[in-house]
Amino acid sequence: MTVLPLDFGDSADLERLRRGFRAWLADNPLPARTPGEPVPVFLHRWHRILHSGGWVGLDVPREYGGRGLTSLHQVAISDELGARGAPGVPRIGYLAHALLEFGSAEQRHRLLPRMLAGDDVWCQGFSEPGAGSDLAGMSTRADRGADGRYTVNGQKLWTSYAQYSRLCLLLARTDPDGPPHRSLSAFALPLDRPGVTVRPLRAANGDDEFCELFLDDVHLAESERIGPEGAGWALAMTTVAYERNALDTGHLPKYGLLIERMRHHALEHRGTLPDGLLSDIGRCVVDYQVLVAHSRRRTAERLAGRAAGPESSVDKLLMTRTEQRLYETALKVFPEELHGPGGEVFGDYLYSRAASVYGGTSQIQRNIIAKRLLGLPADGRG
Repeated sequence: MTVLPLDFGDSADLERLRRGFRAWLADNPLPARTPGEPVPVFLHRWHRILHSGGWVGLDVPREYGGRGLTSLHQVAISDELGARGAPGVPRIGYLAHALLEFGSAEQRHRLLPRMLAGDDVWCQGFSEPGAGSDLAGMSTRADRGADGRYTVNGQKLWTSYAQYSRLCLLLARTDPDGPPHRSLSAFALPLDRPGVTVRPLRAANGDDEFCELFLDDVHLAESERIGPEGAGWALAMTTVAYERNALDTGHLPKYGLLIERMRHHALEHRGTLPDGLLSDIGRCVVDYQVLVAHSRRRTAERLAGRAAGPESSVDKLLMTRTEQRLYETALKVFPEELHGPGGEVFGDYLYSRAASVYGGTSQIQRNIIAKRLLGLPADGRG
């Protein structure tokens, strides 16, 4: 089974882009991570190297620091990186597209070039202790005063690498009496603003990626709001649509590499594998191929100008199933990675357990599919 790289039926210009990127990678290989260097610091170094070659923000217009190409061109770069086991293009594409769609001209010109270049590191302040998957139920408030300024109070959770970030794309409720989905607004929050406290959390795999964010009488100017009041939900849906496409995130090539590794192992040890393990590997292959086809379709819809919608919940469920089954099976195939030095598969397995929680729990995704795609009644009756 050929999985590297993915075949998109490349046009001539896309194939030229791939060849140019491969040549650039040959002269600019992935740098080594120095001992003790935090993961986000290492990834930021890689971000700047990629940007120096013009490989970040390919689908962002030139006037905002990009190259004015298509989503497929950016996907091809992510695919090439994943095929080499390298970290993907910095996962700022979803934030960049939120700013492109909802930001003012001044905000786009001011914020996007610095975001793409890595001059400003961003994080995402959506989830809360009592509203992780149900964003419409968030309690963080942004109260507007007579002078037009907002005072923000509340708490955010699972704010990835906030301790290394300068700005946060923050969601808060600006109309406490309005409909839940139409009373949220988005802001570009400087994390050095008085009243902001960032507290890292240690995950099961030892990483300190997740953070709590405490907001106590934090003042934001009207110019720091992204889009009109009440547009926060629509902005959030645009953001998560890019997070949930496995082609955008560069997950697919990583999955493909591990599947190929398992397949070769199975061929070499066919007679000694435990009962049922070949079937488990086969299910991983099927999951992967279904996710590939689905991700291609979603990318094609975007290229055709179709806006992101509740269909992204299907993407999230498929990616969760693929990732969790893949790493669970990989530990059966490579049990030695459960102990001793290394253990990359075990670390990925631990991280994969969160896939059914982050970005909206699987239960919430099924509710969205039932209500918004299938039109089922909320009370479960026909």
